[in-house]
Amino acid sequence: MSKNRIITLLTDFGLSDVYVGVMKGTIAQINPQLKVIDITHDIPPQNIAAGRFCLMNAVAYFPLETVHIAVVDPGVGSSRRAIAIQCADFFLVGPDNGLFGGVLSRESAIASVELTNRQYWRTPQPSSTFHGRDIFAAAGAHLANGVALEELGEAIDPASLVQLQIPNCTVTATGIQGCIQYCDRFGNLITNIPNTCIQNPNWSVRISNISDTITIPNGKSYSDSKPGDLVAIIGSEGWVEISVNGGSAQSVLKLESGAIVQLLFETNN
Repeated sequence: MSKNRIITLLTDFGLSDVYVGVMKGTIAQINPQLKVIDITHDIPPQNIAAGRFCLMNAVAYFPLETVHIAVVDPGVGSSRRAIAIQCADFFLVGPDNGLFGGVLSRESAIASVELTNRQYWRTPQPSSTFHGRDIFAAAGAHLANGVALEELGEAIDPASLVQLQIPNCTVTATGIQGCIQYCDRFGNLITNIPNTCIQNPNWSVRISNISDTITIPNGKSYSDSKPGDLVAIIGSEGWVEISVNGGSAQSVLKLESGAIVQLLFETNN
């Protein structure tokens, strides 16, 4: 029986080619009534960590039983597994390469399968370069259409799913050490330091770029600094981020993902 669950798409395909469109066409061939929502198709090419971050911060905003199809897949055509995962409130479909690790750090997998049942692929002989169309879009559409997860393939242990080695922040007596985990299109440098770790309202961020060590004051919004100045704020998803009022912190600081960040608590002497 048809479920007509919502489907989301997250990829690194961009919009200048036909890839996203034909994934949607594959879904529509299975059930043209399925609603498809684009999360983003501007993940930097092959950047699994960026896709992981964006998907982790997006899944909470969709209705129950949404099917999230995510494709950032530099290992397409290799021995990496194609998978589907059931969590309490949603499903995940895509490559087993760490892309779902952020979501699964917050939500437990109830069940997971390797997508081995070719009945639910677009074609039993898929392209070795476009599993997004031939496997993930088709399997995700069948799942959204009411096919049971276990029908899509062989059960696998959720503990066996690939995880990216994303560093954790470390809380010390004087502050928190973390790193840059994502840079958005505005050039905001988003760290892996959550606001839940900050118990002292008086704090600043210290970073070392190519030529200098810089201390950045905190604020509540971008406008708490002068135009062109750096400010550290808590972003909309609860992470500490480094920003420039009216500009790009990434352009100013020349920092990339993985760069070390220190959040320092001010002490009263």
